[in-house]
Amino acid sequence: MNSQKKFIVSHAPFLHNGSGVAERNYHTIIALIPAVLMGLSVFGVPALGVLCLSVSSAIIWELLFNLAAKRSITVGDGHAVTLGLVLGMLLPATAPFWVVITGTFLAIVIGKQIFGGIGANPFCPPALAYAILYISWKTYLDFDAQLINFDFDFTAIYLPVAIKAFGTEALANINLGDLIIGRQIGGVGATSGLALIIGGAYLILRGFKRWEVPVAFIVGLVVTATFFHMADPDKYAGPFIHLFTGFSLIGAFFLATDDSASPVNPAAMIIYGATGGVMTILIRNIGQYPDGVIFAILLINLINPLVDKIRPKAIGKVA
Repeated sequence: MNSQKKFIVSHAPFLHNGSGVAERNYHTIIALIPAVLMGLSVFGVPALGVLCLSVSSAIIWELLFNLAAKRSITVGDGHAVTLGLVLGMLLPATAPFWVVITGTFLAIVIGKQIFGGIGANPFCPPALAYAILYISWKTYLDFDAQLINFDFDFTAIYLPVAIKAFGTEALANINLGDLIIGRQIGGVGATSGLALIIGGAYLILRGFKRWEVPVAFIVGLVVTATFFHMADPDKYAGPFIHLFTGFSLIGAFFLATDDSASPVNPAAMIIYGATGGVMTILIRNIGQYPDGVIFAILLINLINPLVDKIRPKAIGKVA
């Protein structure tokens, strides 16, 4: 019998650490649990409903698309669960059921499957879904309006919007410690900076995420916010306020690091992440949208193919 060599051409990402798709997704879910638990402690049962509906509808959309396209069933790899969970963490605890279901359709079908499935999507699916929802039905993603009937025992105001409108006067009664642990309004799982850092560090230490993108994102955000604050302290908030409000940390650790929409070369990762952090502050301070993280991430997703061409020169000599 002849022995034949077979060459297998696989889609991006090409960097491999020995783990499988399912293992990677399940560890990502584990990393999200601290932020989810903090969100449930703040927003209660309504938040649980949003998360459960988001995860379950994402699984259903994945299954239906597999059946319609006559592909193998992929719900067992955990990717649909991860996307549904991340999207649910971005939404208000009172998001209408149809907004959640539409969002998971956008993430699974439009953001992922329509481009060929896992590893082929050019945009981070939850970020793409949230952006479309925000542009289409802004009222339902207005945290101040949606959470107005909650009885919070802390200052209930969505800081990116307040800072955009009133400058640093909005921070008069704000405690940075509350922001770090998650005593602020926002997305179901996006309020606790400490929990998100713990989850991100877990993935980095276990080797499921590279450190370059989130660290560069945070550095770009902090440095840019510092320059703005130094230029006008009354108008622009300081760097740590920006870091621990809105979607900054969930964006740095769980959105900007999307496997197929982010670079694999170290230099490209740093440029990619830093650009996201800089653009976040530019959009927040001089752009139209109070929280620029989602749109900044979609922008760097677009430049990913370009910056990923930046790589060290090969060692050797051209004959």
